[in-house]
Amino acid sequence: MRLSPPVPLLLGLLLLQGVLRPLRGDLVFIPSVIRMSGPVVSASLVGGTEDVTVSLTQLRDEMGLLPVPTCGELNNETGDWSLTVTPTVVRPENSLEVTVRLKRDLQSCSSNGTDPFLEAPCIVQALLVSAFHNTSCSAHLLIHVEIYANSSLGQNASENVTVVPNQVYQPLGPCPCNLTAGACDIRCCCDQECSSDLTALFRESCFPGVFGGDVNPPFDQLCSIQMSRGVPDWFPFLCVQLANSPFLGYFYHGSISSGLQVSFDMYLHTDLKDFSDFGYKQGDPVMTVDKAYFTIPQVSLAGQCLYNAPVAFLQNFDVQCVTSLEEYLERDGITSAKIKNGAMGGIVTPKVIYEEATDLDRFITNTETLLSTGPAPRNVNVEEHYIFRWNNNTISEINVRIIRAEINAQQKGIMTQRFTVKFLSYNSGNEQEWSGNPGYQLGKPVRALSTNGTNNVTTLHLWYPAGRSLCSTATLKPILFGENVLSGCLLEVGINENCTKLRENAVELLDSLVQVTHVAMRGNSDYNDLSDGWLEIIRVDALGAGADPPDSNVSGICLDVPAQLNIRILFSDAGAVEGMTQQEILGVETRFSSVTWQFQCGLTCEDKADLFPIGASVQFIKIPAQLPHPLTRFQINFTEYDCNRNEVCWPQLLYPLTQYYRGEPYSQCVAKSLLLVSFIILAVFLSNPWIRIHKA
Repeated sequence: MRLSPPVPLLLGLLLLQGVLRPLRGDLVFIPSVIRMSGPVVSASLVGGTEDVTVSLTQLRDEMGLLPVPTCGELNNETGDWSLTVTPTVVRPENSLEVTVRLKRDLQSCSSNGTDPFLEAPCIVQALLVSAFHNTSCSAHLLIHVEIYANSSLGQNASENVTVVPNQVYQPLGPCPCNLTAGACDIRCCCDQECSSDLTALFRESCFPGVFGGDVNPPFDQLCSIQMSRGVPDWFPFLCVQLANSPFLGYFYHGSISSGLQVSFDMYLHTDLKDFSDFGYKQGDPVMTVDKAYFTIPQVSLAGQCLYNAPVAFLQNFDVQCVTSLEEYLERDGITSAKIKNGAMGGIVTPKVIYEEATDLDRFITNTETLLSTGPAPRNVNVEEHYIFRWNNNTISEINVRIIRAEINAQQKGIMTQRFTVKFLSYNSGNEQEWSGNPGYQLGKPVRALSTNGTNNVTTLHLWYPAGRSLCSTATLKPILFGENVLSGCLLEVGINENCTKLRENAVELLDSLVQVTHVAMRGNSDYNDLSDGWLEIIRVDALGAGADPPDSNVSGICLDVPAQLNIRILFSDAGAVEGMTQQEILGVETRFSSVTWQFQCGLTCEDKADLFPIGASVQFIKIPAQLPHPLTRFQINFTEYDCNRNEVCWPQLLYPLTQYYRGEPYSQCVAKSLLLVSFIILAVFLSNPWIRIHKA
């Protein structure tokens, strides 16, 4: 439906009127002509607005002629339209805001809410807004209404379940630019909701590439594409006769897609699969008799603490979780937990031992002093240590040691909790277990012993600080094979500290980390046989802790104070067992580093404790089993043949036949290469040049 010929003439007259009248200070609508595509439209009436009346008239053309507008009759309700006039915020005496609104619902235009996009508009009308003094017309506003029925803003989304095709054979998004349901998306030529007439309007400006629907682009090796181009004669032997798409499976993999809104609440393992009755495998979650996971707080990859993380079979961990005492919630009783042992009908009940924490400053910081005792105190668990005894693929025993602290019920502060899980063999004693068989496994403790007989330490240690990170309250954790670690703690030092005493304290703290004399080469070295692969630790002595140098008699300054312990562990590959590489330790060295300590003063040097940081580092250095071949003079002088410094690597031109290829056995590579050579020779014999030479 189009406007009749008189309408363009009226449009021109109103435009001319709207340009000239503001120059004379008369009333004028800005803009004077509006094309309306929505249910509401507004314009401004500018000029002498005192004693001005505004009316709305619906124009009906008959025989191609528009009626002459009449003024003097107040009409603010015309059929489906309403007119409101309000003063503007800026200069209300000289400006009015005129609003025309559609009263009926647009959904009544369509028979149902799921009809596709209609080519013909739902409403096509011409409205005239007139402003007049008494009966004299002063200004006119022409509104051309053209509203379509189904719009993406007013359309209700369908709640029906959409069937998603199998993405192995058909991409999920064949038309990614189709963003609006039930409507035609402009420039989206693959949108099935666009009619041919609408698509013809923007066919030359379609979205290119994958977003425009080209999810199955042809590639150069496709036989059907190359037939239309100039190709060599041997191309039919090597082209690909396959209709494939690199985007198959690229989108979300699923069977159905629901129209319900997505919930952002994270949940894990909605469909629990319990195979524990047939035995556990490494990594399987430990199950309870209620067909639920046995959970212990653990730290995620993002560093957050997950309080309902399942325990994995044969997976040890040692984590810390920081929580506020106001948000602390007591976990369910461990004593009443019944855990499946991995056999049909077998149940294991944890044996729990409670201990009282002696130093709350190690676990609780930022505490607030309470003026009143308040209600009865409460207990909080600061450490939980779990030991699982395993036998083949079953759990034979669970021992739990819980360290708890008694605090005020209204106590506020930050609490650091520690959770450890260790899986030990059922026949191992004193919690000493192999770290590998025979070579070390990554993440297992480095085995060690002391020949002095003064302690029962079986490994190297690092600090595990908590609370204020003071050395006096820090606990120890074992050094794990293959993990480079930095650790440290803070030592309280006064301004009048004796430098000799400070050196002795620092050396004593650093030596407490290495209280052993030998380290095991392998993960299964026998503690009772010193000749079974035990290496003596190489110690580089610390700087002497004797008398202070003459230039260090200044109060608050000490020279050559040991502050860092560097532990270097050399290891290498020592063979393979059943295809698994075995690694063993070749040597261990400890070395001290010293610094000059100076008391840090603020505005004034007060006699209060300063914090002196001391630390320890562990570095694992891998030694190659065989020394690398030295570079030849040719390789040194001609770097363009160096694969590490150039994009083109000529030494690996025949990569599958070189020593660098590890994908398949060498014999299979040779067989496949010979087969490829035979195909090439056959293609040469069947080519046109060879046939012409043979005929000649």
